[in-house]
Amino acid sequence: MSKALRVVVPPHPLIGHWLTLLRDRDTPSALYATGMAELGRWLTYEALRDWIPYQRVAVQTPLAPTEGTVVDASVPLLAVPLLSGGLGLWEGARAVLPHAALAPMALQQSPAGDVHCTFSALPAEIPARAGVLVFAPQVATGSTLLHVLEQLAAQGVDGARVRVITTVAASAGLKQLGERFGDLTLYTGCIDADLDAEQRILPGVGDVEARLCGLQGSAFVG
Repeated sequence: MSKALRVVVPPHPLIGHWLTLLRDRDTPSALYATGMAELGRWLTYEALRDWIPYQRVAVQTPLAPTEGTVVDASVPLLAVPLLSGGLGLWEGARAVLPHAALAPMALQQSPAGDVHCTFSALPAEIPARAGVLVFAPQVATGSTLLHVLEQLAAQGVDGARVRVITTVAASAGLKQLGERFGDLTLYTGCIDADLDAEQRILPGVGDVEARLCGLQGSAFVG
């Protein structure tokens, strides 16, 4: 049976609210950062719904014994935010994943489309049971994210062990990812159909890094 990329756009009003705030060109940098964090929080919450490991335990309430579930901390989780925009999503997700190990990565894409890793905190070995969450600011052509997934695959981490969290994803990028990693699951605030001549997502959320750092808009005085 062939595998198909699974793309999830959770129908949650708060996800729609924060995505709309990110889309608005008049949103100031500080509020944009809040929106990124909140979107990261809610998308991560949704991504963990059917994926995070848990176990049944017996507990004693003040009145009687009962059973419950707790997160299985023996299964490691690795968070991989893509610098620097992915840190905006991770800022909110870290409240949901307080015990996750952190391994940021920085990548650079040349005008010709080649992707190079300029910094990686990925461990030399990733445990066989570990789950990996990649926080990508957005997925346009998919080339940068594809480079990250290939590095993870080289360490034995297949798409089934990965969840991708991103603000928006373009159809073209999702197509490229699906051709290489059909067992991957990606959570996003929205799927946007188009890319412009400069490979930017339309309508998108703008330049995530620049907007997070306050380098766009009338308030910038540099």
